[in-house]
Amino acid sequence: MQQAAGLQLEHTFFRKDFSLNRELPENLVELDRLSQNFYWSWTNEGTNLFRDLDSRLWEKCEQHPRRLLREISDLKLWQKANEPEFVERVARFAAEFDSYMLAEPKSTGRKVTPENPVAYFCAEYGVHNSLPIYSGGLGILAGDHLKSASDMNVPLVAIGLFYRFGYFRQKLAHDGWQEERYLDSFENEIAVEPVFDGDGERLQVSVHMRGREVFAQVWLAKIGRISLYLLDTNVAGNQDVDRYVTGHLYGGDTETRIVQEKILGLGGVRLLRKLGIEPSVYHLNEGHSAFLTLELVREYIAANPGAGFANALAVTRPQCAFTTHTPVAAGNDLFAADLLVSCFKEDYPQSLGMSKEEFLALGRVDPTDRSEGFGMTPLALRMCRSANGVSEKHGEVSRELWLEMFPGGKAEDVPITFVTNGVHAPTWIAPTFKDLYRKYIGTNWTETLKDETEWTKAVSQLSDAEIWHTHKLLKNQLIAFVRERTLAKETGQHATINERTDVRGLFDPNALTIGFARRVAAYKRWNLLLSDVERLYRLIDNADRPVQFVFAGKAHPQDRTAKFLLQKLMLQNGSSTWQNRAVFIEDYDQEVARYLVQGVDVWMNVPRRPLEASGTSGQKAAMNGGLNFSILDGWWIEGYDGVNGFSIGVLRDEDGMSDDEIDSRDAASMYEVLENEIVPTYYAVDENGLPKAWIARMRRSIETLTPQFSSDRMLKDYFDKIYC
Repeated sequence: MQQAAGLQLEHTFFRKDFSLNRELPENLVELDRLSQNFYWSWTNEGTNLFRDLDSRLWEKCEQHPRRLLREISDLKLWQKANEPEFVERVARFAAEFDSYMLAEPKSTGRKVTPENPVAYFCAEYGVHNSLPIYSGGLGILAGDHLKSASDMNVPLVAIGLFYRFGYFRQKLAHDGWQEERYLDSFENEIAVEPVFDGDGERLQVSVHMRGREVFAQVWLAKIGRISLYLLDTNVAGNQDVDRYVTGHLYGGDTETRIVQEKILGLGGVRLLRKLGIEPSVYHLNEGHSAFLTLELVREYIAANPGAGFANALAVTRPQCAFTTHTPVAAGNDLFAADLLVSCFKEDYPQSLGMSKEEFLALGRVDPTDRSEGFGMTPLALRMCRSANGVSEKHGEVSRELWLEMFPGGKAEDVPITFVTNGVHAPTWIAPTFKDLYRKYIGTNWTETLKDETEWTKAVSQLSDAEIWHTHKLLKNQLIAFVRERTLAKETGQHATINERTDVRGLFDPNALTIGFARRVAAYKRWNLLLSDVERLYRLIDNADRPVQFVFAGKAHPQDRTAKFLLQKLMLQNGSSTWQNRAVFIEDYDQEVARYLVQGVDVWMNVPRRPLEASGTSGQKAAMNGGLNFSILDGWWIEGYDGVNGFSIGVLRDEDGMSDDEIDSRDAASMYEVLENEIVPTYYAVDENGLPKAWIARMRRSIETLTPQFSSDRMLKDYFDKIYC
């Protein structure tokens, strides 16, 4: 097996806990307890408490409260301990947190109960950037799912993996080429705690792989009222290579991916058993955890000798629900049969009441095709009672994609439904907008948000001037952030848009600002904007109505095509104005995303149809009054009403059109809408300097998209349509 990401195996020290091991002033000791639960991260006061301890150190620590508490000076701590107002704020927030945590769980009125909760399985969780176990949209979605479950106080427990080195950190060289580095989470004070068994020993589970038993210890991350259990193979009894099974998120080779997914699926079920948790439903969020269905079958047969696979499946299948996030077959995990078998015990199929070939057939689209690899999505579709896509369009695409698994039927008969993704409003709505909502709607504005009619009435109370003023504050904050993040001591010989030695004239707070931040991949079409450079330069060079762009995103370390796309954007320097009208923010994460979605005027998205399963970044921008400017794909088909944003291209491409023809047509549409709709509307102001027509669109965006695409609505749909 390859060493993941080239790291040397001498990194084998073990972490027993993440205790702060620092004595805090008695009247600030609650900060330690508060930092151990991520509830602080989606509340204004929680974030402000830690930032106000030492704002410079807070940014240096990358908004990591436990690292802040470890590194802050004694003088700063004692100064705060002698500020009565700050001490009172700590006590007040601690009381608010305790009240939140002590609330009785809500009854769903169905079989999901505190005794039999939903068990949510996912390979990554984007709760906060101080818990670096996520790479992008799937993880952020999972984190928002847990936060809404906490706020709605519904019974749910989550299972994942604790990646010691997480996902890569991005750095661009002076020539615009992406470089990767990994940080060791064991060197920080992560907000997780060890889980012990009844004898006071570290709780462990074991999974057989590659001819031996591999052990995983357990960490607990507290997401408000929700417990997120994370499995970690960096255990002293394991061989060196096995300690790195949970070393990197989406790192290593194909074999590493298989054994990671065994730990997540098989190990996750075994962990629930040791915790005494008997779920009412297992939610497989993407196919990475699909092996859990096999563990349920194995358990049943072990407890009922002679039952056979079919009988076991009849019992276990009704317990499992599957969400697919991928609109193309190539995006799903597919493993070579021989490699897959080598990662299991030789007699593993017999434990399922099957032969080896019957076992491999579970992961094939065509069970009779022995040349086909083993796919995790076909496995999940066969083993789960329900399957859903993450937008209405994605449900349709998925039914077409997996039609071959249901021979003789029509696409509309394929049993894949949809629940459209949403985002956690308290996490992503800017504090300034939250204050505005509290002023006009009340402290319970998040409850009003659940009723679209009441929310629309409430938002109508906001004046144009207040909406615009709030947006301008956030836009100026974004520009300050852009200047700080792109300031460099030296920039090499190339003029790139991620580093400058002088940022004083960078970006204009009065210029139309467009954000484009997403994974760098061919189907995301980062190059569409550069398809007509002359037209682009006319937009950014316009003295009276300029347009400026802020970019962010990572290319997969092994995707050289994506890296070349990114480098081309970075080196686009045919116009001196480009250097002052375009920036790239390195190392896109949740903190960068907050500045962008809260501060831009327009959020642009140009994927190739129909490859955007859902998309959620535009939903975050919409909640802050940003106007989406997007291809009609994923969630935007459901959200766009002609007023609350802008569309690019057509709803469906004509049969027989090549990708180049589609790209050319979409690029033309993109530029036409920019030139003829977006720019004129933004710069048309009244006698008070307010762009009234633009603000009307902002208001419409907030009214219609915030309730429709909140993760509270999404979670309610899961309880009503999937978990029931």
